[in-house]
Amino acid sequence: MVKPTKVTNSIRALRFANGEMTQAQLADRVGVTRQTIIAIEQGRYSPSLEMAFQIARVFNVPLDDVFQYPGSED
Repeated sequence: MVKPTKVTNSIRALRFANGEMTQAQLADRVGVTRQTIIAIEQGRYSPSLEMAFQIARVFNVPLDDVFQYPGSED
């Protein structure tokens, strides 16, 4: 059984805010499969740092707007 990641994301909201982009369209732009995007959205998979930056670039937003990691705020 795969342990869920603590990293959360706003990919679904960003897809809908960007012309209701489909998971398949995002996957094509990032160079991964639709299943990978599904797993990331559901928090079952944490993307590599490179992939995380690629996803943020697709939406033209900072990395922090896409991925959040719970912890203490400084």
